[in-house]
Amino acid sequence: MYRSPYEAYPFLCDDDADLRCDFELLTDEMASATGLLRAQVADEALREELLWLCELLYHFNPTLRTRLTVTNAERARLAAAEERLRAQAAGRCARFVLTQGCAAACTAHLLRVRAKCLVRLLYRCLQRGGHVPDAALDIANLLSGYYFALALTLNAMAGVEEIPYVSRNY
Repeated sequence: MYRSPYEAYPFLCDDDADLRCDFELLTDEMASATGLLRAQVADEALREELLWLCELLYHFNPTLRTRLTVTNAERARLAAAEERLRAQAAGRCARFVLTQGCAAACTAHLLRVRAKCLVRLLYRCLQRGGHVPDAALDIANLLSGYYFALALTLNAMAGVEEIPYVSRNY
């Protein structure tokens, strides 16, 4: 197989059954999108939290290739942030909402979906016999919940009402 001397990342040619590079690319994408979201947010406390989260995602990035270095204290901080945002957004969502609103909320919704893709990737890794720490699954799920609650909070801060989505199937 040809290997370009300009290869952007040394693991891009990993075997397709090896999901470690996919995990690293996805967490890199999420960290980058978190930086974009930070640029869309005016609230200084949220900007600081998003900067912390961007760094956390980069610490999370090598988990499957090396080891999990996100600490229990950092995981607890993420859980507390998610809970705080859920409390702030209480009453804004009964079940499902359309993913619309201010630009920052829409970016947060995109990150929520990417976090769910991260969870799915971790489960695929486990199903293929790979090692995934339980805490990694917790972190990925917390990220999805965090970004969802953040989207609701950002819309509330921007004065944008949520639009309920009623499924024809559920």
